[in-house]
Amino acid sequence: MKIQWKKLIVCIALPLAVGALSSLVSGGADAFETLEKPALSPPGWLFPVVWSILYVLMGIASYLVITSEKDVRAAIFFYALQLVFNFLWPVFFFGLELYLFSFVWLAVLWLLILFTAILFYRASPAAGYLIIPYLVWVTFAGYLNLSIYLLNR
Repeated sequence: MKIQWKKLIVCIALPLAVGALSSLVSGGADAFETLEKPALSPPGWLFPVVWSILYVLMGIASYLVITSEKDVRAAIFFYALQLVFNFLWPVFFFGLELYLFSFVWLAVLWLLILFTAILFYRASPAAGYLIIPYLVWVTFAGYLNLSIYLLNR
């Protein structure tokens, strides 16, 4: 299979742009520094590094799905929907400081990621596997989100 470079670049750029725009819109990172955090909370510099890697993996996975020559409409729908939920979570958490609501939102996002991974796997097993680190990270983010809510109410 020949790599379609323009499609690949667009597929990688889309989630990276969603993440960057969400970060700009959400603000509130300063308030986050003052919160009491759980014991397993990683250093702040790690979050943009991990998210950047995850967005690249998501982009590659979406490229594999789009170029799979299968009917991928459902997979792309859930991918787009989870990107919307991904975009809005930092707005709710950092921007609006709605920690409990953000946790519920994150739980829905987790389900959307799971559906996306399953549908991606059906189109391209490699694409499904590339979504797994994202699902694991959002699981960890759920722990952090709920812990922050409980420690700071």
